[in-house]
Amino acid sequence: MLKEAVAYYHELLEDHDLAAESYRILHDGLERNRLIFGGRPLTPYLRPHFITADDWTRVTAACETVWGALQKVKDAAVQDDTILHELGITDVERELVKIDPGYKQVSPTSRLDSFLTDHAYSYVELNGESPAGIAYADSATDIFRSLPVMQRFTERYDLKGFSGRPKLLQVLLSCWDEFCGGKADRKPLIAIVDLKGLPTQKEFELFRDYFESEGYDALICSPHELEFDGGKLYFGGVQIDVVYKRLLVNEYLPIMNEAPALLEACRARAVCMVNSFRGKLVHKKAIFAVLTNERYSQLFNEAEINAINAHIPWTRKLREERTVNHGNEIDLVSWTRENSSKLVLKPNDDYGGHGIYIGWNCDAEEWDEAIAAGLADGDYLVQERVSTAKEPFPMLYDDIGNWGLAEQLVDLDPLLFNGVVGSAFTRLSSNELANVTAGGGMVPTFIISEK
Repeated sequence: MLKEAVAYYHELLEDHDLAAESYRILHDGLERNRLIFGGRPLTPYLRPHFITADDWTRVTAACETVWGALQKVKDAAVQDDTILHELGITDVERELVKIDPGYKQVSPTSRLDSFLTDHAYSYVELNGESPAGIAYADSATDIFRSLPVMQRFTERYDLKGFSGRPKLLQVLLSCWDEFCGGKADRKPLIAIVDLKGLPTQKEFELFRDYFESEGYDALICSPHELEFDGGKLYFGGVQIDVVYKRLLVNEYLPIMNEAPALLEACRARAVCMVNSFRGKLVHKKAIFAVLTNERYSQLFNEAEINAINAHIPWTRKLREERTVNHGNEIDLVSWTRENSSKLVLKPNDDYGGHGIYIGWNCDAEEWDEAIAAGLADGDYLVQERVSTAKEPFPMLYDDIGNWGLAEQLVDLDPLLFNGVVGSAFTRLSSNELANVTAGGGMVPTFIISEK
């Protein structure tokens, strides 16, 4: 059904007038709704990503089971320095994750990046610190619903989209209530905090506008603009109750001493920050090295172990050691050198596709150099290749609406709110890195069924 539906959608686009009008509405909608990332439209495609209801049920069950395991790693890590070391938590990060955020969830808002194929469903990494794209996806969903080609398409197929902003707001409010001991007695003022001049600024504005439309005062500011008087956190004389933290810890550490108010307010339990510094525990890519390492299997129940084995790629920290790969004892470095065709090397704590070495794209000399670089860095991972998903998408190749079908890597990104899947979007790319920062694009995700 899915292949037939996609073929029918592309057939509709062969109507030049229908495609041209759809492009015009898409272009205008992207501009009007601020779906711009670093000055370029986020969605240079004329079709969303479709997923069947059965597949979505499978995705949801896997995500929520794996999330239960991740929460257990957090609980163990705050008590066990061995796990902190395995995750690659630095000394200064250890001090940050010790701060009790006032709520239990390690990452109330998170995103699992994954590939769904006919035969497998696999995660490649988790964004547990400050997942972007929720508001962008909502706006893109609304725009695509209005396209003439989509309206024609829905005469034959039923589509269900997602709405993430209401769920994000509910997460902020539930954390605020837990932070207040279940006795929150007022609507919190929400501050969206990140560095100035970032390409995600437009998404912050979408969130601010939504919060205000729901009756919550909201503002956007940088950590340098915050002030802490020992009891309350302020921006421009306005007291802040909840910080929606879009600021990455890696970006805060270099400026922490010159902009200490946020840290001081968190330590004093003067503000509820979502996600908290503890999100770093599961945001580190080495979280997969804990999940897939037999030495930590006692942390998880049978359902979680089965989900890990089915959906999490085997991962290890790159170092000189003997370990186990699918029941076989190996010397990790020499085994890595011999198996480039099925391995990726990636930094433990970076984003945007930086520093990744794809083994099957490297010759022997390049792979040896990548291994040497990873060992010298001291905080690299080796991870087994997963089955990737690819589909043809109608891609715009000029600014007057001409398009052609281009095979794209399809990265499905379910979004979890307090550990429950509530939304999703899809990133597309013509290269191995389905990453918006690295030049890819995004489209909304719709659950599809026959009428």
